[in-house]
This record gives sequence, C-alpha cells and structure tokens, in this order.
Amino acid sequence: MDQRGGFTRDGVARGLKAAMAITLGLSPFGLVVGMTADQAGLSLAETLLMSGLVFAGTSQLVALQLWADPAPVLAATLACLVINLRMTPMGAALAPVLDRARGIRLWGTLALLVDNSFALAIAEMRAGRRDVGFLFGASAGMWLNWMAMCAVGHLFGAALRLPPGHPVFFAASAAVLALLVQLWRGRSDLQPWLLAGCIALLVQGAGLGAPWPVLLGAFAGAGYGAWRDGRRAA
Repeated sequence: MDQRGGFTRDGVARGLKAAMAITLGLSPFGLVVGMTADQAGLSLAETLLMSGLVFAGTSQLVALQLWADPAPVLAATLACLVINLRMTPMGAALAPVLDRARGIRLWGTLALLVDNSFALAIAEMRAGRRDVGFLFGASAGMWLNWMAMCAVGHLFGAALRLPPGHPVFFAASAAVLALLVQLWRGRSDLQPWLLAGCIALLVQGAGLGAPWPVLLGAFAGAGYGAWRDGRRAA
C-alpha cells in the first residue's frame, strides 16, 4: 500500500479521468442551476461567478429560490453555509490524504471539494493510495463540467426547460448511487447509511425544507458511524 501521499501529476491526471467518467450523470444538475439562475434574472456573468465561487448545486438552488430584488445576500449566504456544513466531516475523513498538503495545494483542493470527488477520494484511500493530486484533479474536472453546464443552461434555458420530475433529472442521483458502490464495504456500512436516509426522510416529512433534510441526515449518519467505529477501536 502506498502511504507516501503527496501531490503528483499522475494523480491529477487520474483524478481528471475519474471525474470525466461520471460527468454525464452530473450534467443535468448544472443545467438546472443555469436555467434557474436565468429565470431569477441573473446575467451569464453573475451565474458563472456564483457557480465558480460557490460550486455547490444544492446550496445554489436554495439561494436562487430565495432570490428577490433587492437580493437577500445575508439570507442566501446563511443558507449556503448551513447546507455546506456537511463538508466539515468530509474534510475530517480525508485527513490521511490532506495532512501532508500545504499552501495552495491544500486550500485549492479543499475549495473545490464536492460530494462526488469526496466519494472518489475515499475509494482511492481504501485502495491504499493517498495522492492529494487525485482529489484535486477529480474536483477540478467536476468544476469545469459544472461551469460549462451552468453556462449552457443559462444560455439555452428556454429551449432546454424540462418539466419537474423529468427522467433526465435522475441522472445526478444515479451517478451518486454508482459512486456509493465503490465505497461499499459490506453490511457494516448499512446502518449509518440507513440512519442518514431515515433521518432525512423524517425531517422532510416534518415539513422542514432544504437544507435541513440533507444536513441533519448527513450529520446523523456520519456521527453514528464515527461513534460505532470508535467503540470498535476501543
């Protein structure tokens, strides 16, 4: 097993290749964000600036749903912050990969971290590879695809507009499910995953909209998994 870590060009290339393999499934989400931004009255430049800096589809959609004139900057910022708090346990889980990175390599990689690149990086860790370049390459590849799809959605929003519930919107969920297959370690993973899903459904059923189902489900599953693993290691 490779325990050396580091940030290599080969890792970046492998990360980009891995990202390109799943971008087709992630593209519809970017199209939706671009179309929603157009409907909210944002210009193409404003849409790309938001997409490039925030780079988080769920929080961007929530912010756009709050959009009005004048723009609710504080409310949108708080909504994005709450939703993206789920990145905190992700960063902690990736500590074995990130602990040897410094400066722009560390902060640049963290700035581009998303759920899907996290899943790819965890699969790499379990295979014994700890190259920060892989995580950066995967995240950068997804960022480039995200920017392109948001631009296409904004420019051709009227032509691309699809009704809610259209099958194409399941593509992003299908891509995430495909990534989970790589992370599956057996029945021991089932409990935290089921807990996260049940909590999210209960919160949604209680009438709490975004971001609470995603946020509370993620923290419940991660918290239980950490507690369980800690007991086993004791």
